[in-house]
Amino acid sequence: MFGRSRLAIGVGVGLTIGFLALIVIVGTTIWLVERGNSLFQQSALQRAIRIAAVELRDHVRTAESSQRGFLLTGNQIYLAPYDTAKTRALQELADLARLLPPDAPNRAMLPRLSEAVNQKIGDMDSSIALKSAGRDAEALALLKRNRGKALMDEINVFLYGAILLADENGTLNSAEQQRNASLLRWISAGAAVVIVLVVLVVAFTVYRNEQDLKQARDEVRAINLTLEERVKTRTADLALARERAEVLLAEVNHRVANSLQLVGALVLMQLRSVTDTAAKDALRETQSRINAISLIHKSLYTSGDVTNVALNDYLGAMLTNLETAMKKDGHTAILKCYLEPISLRTDASVSLGVAVQELVTNAFKYAYPGDKPGEVRVRLKRLEDGKAELTVEDDGVGIAPNAPRAGTGLGSKIIQTMASALQTHVEYINRRPGTAARLVLTTANA
Repeated sequence: MFGRSRLAIGVGVGLTIGFLALIVIVGTTIWLVERGNSLFQQSALQRAIRIAAVELRDHVRTAESSQRGFLLTGNQIYLAPYDTAKTRALQELADLARLLPPDAPNRAMLPRLSEAVNQKIGDMDSSIALKSAGRDAEALALLKRNRGKALMDEINVFLYGAILLADENGTLNSAEQQRNASLLRWISAGAAVVIVLVVLVVAFTVYRNEQDLKQARDEVRAINLTLEERVKTRTADLALARERAEVLLAEVNHRVANSLQLVGALVLMQLRSVTDTAAKDALRETQSRINAISLIHKSLYTSGDVTNVALNDYLGAMLTNLETAMKKDGHTAILKCYLEPISLRTDASVSLGVAVQELVTNAFKYAYPGDKPGEVRVRLKRLEDGKAELTVEDDGVGIAPNAPRAGTGLGSKIIQTMASALQTHVEYINRRPGTAARLVLTTANA
């Protein structure tokens, strides 16, 4: 009884001290983690504000350079990036207004920044309109007023201040994170010393009570046997839960695919009831885009991987359907596919599928006018460093310099949007004869 009592007292004191040290570590760690998360969110916000400010400044400068190049040369090619830069500038302005906290020092100046940006864009639109109308003198006079320079200087002052403030706040957050990390290291080191002392005390006490230790070992062994059974049961439950989750996700993809197919069928019904040719073409293209997205979800619920898509299977099925639809419309070109087995994450596969469909559709429509026979080839091959190259090429009439845009231009906008979502761009190559469109993207195997 005396030995057991002495063991209980020693272990009790040691466990109490260790428990207190553990409470200190856990409490401090939780507080530092919460504070670290807060600082991380603040830093992320400051980075987002800085990026929005830099992007806004760069897009306004790009639009201004495009405008000035057109005013000086009259060449329409300088206006190619103008609309995109202007649209992106307005988007970044809206993002900056959304990101700036209500208590930010420069929040009060935001209305004036919006007014200056809109005035700057309005001046550029006016000068471009005058130049396009052949009123060169008026366009140059508007440019020489230097109002655009004054607006640009005002915009730069605000954005430079926003960038400096974001950098300063980010530096302060980083410094506090370093201090918190240092504090956590000291507390952990002190607690570790306390725990080591507790372990030594308990070990010495246990050493003097070997008989009691033997009994404790027997009890622990029995507990371990029970624990192993519980671990096995818990592991089986987790495996079953994961299997159910995968089945549920497959069911969701199945339902989404069915819903999209239903929407495609409704669009087809609407197409059959429309008499206008342009409306029929628009509805037919809409149905093809819906089917392309539907095939993604069908590929997900029929494969074992719900996060990545096998592009060779997905694009092969999609292009087969597209070729059938094109031939129903009277096109005589032949589609050939050379697809290597490559995987891509689901969201990127949707963007790539829509882009490929638009490129192939354009090739069928415009590469062989008058329903002339020919070939449209789609190639997908793996590159180094986790990259992949997708090419859509034809042997048709090619792209003539300064030729007017065929169609409504919606397909080209969709292709550019999808390429931006993939963080890449489409390169058009004049093959003489024919045209090739090339994309380079990062795959899931990078």
